[in-house]
Amino acid sequence: MRNLLIFLWKRNLFFLFLLLEVISFTLFIENSYYQKAAFINSSSSISGSIYQIQNNIAEYFSLKVVNTTLANENAHLRSLSTDNYLKINNTVFTKNDTTYKLQYQYVSAKVINNSTNKRNNYLTLNIGKNQGITKDMGVISSRGIVGIVKDVSDNFSSVISVLHKDSKISAKIKKYGDVGSVLWNGYNYRRASLIDIPTHVPITRGDTIITSGFSSVFPEGIVIGKIIDHRIESGNTFYTITIEFSEDFNKLSYVYIIKNFFKNEQNDLEKKTQNE
Repeated sequence: MRNLLIFLWKRNLFFLFLLLEVISFTLFIENSYYQKAAFINSSSSISGSIYQIQNNIAEYFSLKVVNTTLANENAHLRSLSTDNYLKINNTVFTKNDTTYKLQYQYVSAKVINNSTNKRNNYLTLNIGKNQGITKDMGVISSRGIVGIVKDVSDNFSSVISVLHKDSKISAKIKKYGDVGSVLWNGYNYRRASLIDIPTHVPITRGDTIITSGFSSVFPEGIVIGKIIDHRIESGNTFYTITIEFSEDFNKLSYVYIIKNFFKNEQNDLEKKTQNE
């Protein structure tokens, strides 16, 4: 405290000068209408700019909350779609007696780790067992298919990306309905191969490829990509088809995990049939 008083005393003339300057400036502004108006306008402009900068900063840091909210809302809207309901009873003459049960539900998740440059690529998501996630659930984004849940912990999930040598997705050409399988070639993370499509199908460049629904993992109709090249090898009765994924896996941020409430029932029945 003593040092502060000494400092102020030694520089008292300087502080007195500053005080007189402030008083003079205030009197000048107060007694001049033009200068007062100019000062107010300048102050408003500066303060407005400062408030705009503060608002922009606040909006930037709130984007995470906004994105999470939108992802949750999209998951809810996906779950409400009639495509996610299984019709279990149908009375021909009474419209109101038709009964549906929810088959698919979508849960939003944040991608917290992801790779695209390896032969076998994986993702890590920020939800797990505590949020009802189990092994072998399908994972999609707003633009298309992503992968299948491999392992789960209490609060995290690891996902086998479609960019993996063991990934094989049942798919079909949307226009014609012919079914094949999508395999990743291991080179370009934007492209894959569609196999088992017979050469009599009149496919064209740009045809959309979707999930077939022939599994308990993905519902029918999830976009996978589009055909960008096709050819017929000599002596082959199936096309060699290259597709481009609809999803850019380098830009994944939020995804949706698919819960199929009839999955176990379907799988158990199919295993029983295969064992007979």
